[in-house]
Amino acid sequence: MAQEFYGTGHRKNATAKVWVAPGEEQFTVNGASLLEYVRRPTLAVMVREPLELVRALGTFSVRATCLGGGITGQAGALRHGLARALVAMDAELRKTMRGAGLLTRDPRVKERKKYGRKRARRGFQFKKR
Repeated sequence: MAQEFYGTGHRKNATAKVWVAPGEEQFTVNGASLLEYVRRPTLAVMVREPLELVRALGTFSVRATCLGGGITGQAGALRHGLARALVAMDAELRKTMRGAGLLTRDPRVKERKKYGRKRARRGFQFKKR
């Protein structure tokens, strides 16, 4: 079997472990195909962005496992992990990936709930009279 390259991706509370190997295109996430797993074509396009950027759509077999978060967060984590795995395979792709912003972890996460509040910042309803 050909050598596999690994990358870990994160977004919100989601984590994706991604393995990339040279071969015919096969994109499996937690045992299902990519489109079956994310269920939205826009998310599938977003996940494939690193491969499109390096013009390598049909040349790699991608296997991934996702944990935590929701579908959108997992799709973002998959994209991040895929970009990292491709850079692990070929270090010359780093500049291209960095320029497209694919290697930067999206730092936005849900803010914690505060005491005396309904949510993180929303106060309770107040009736003056």
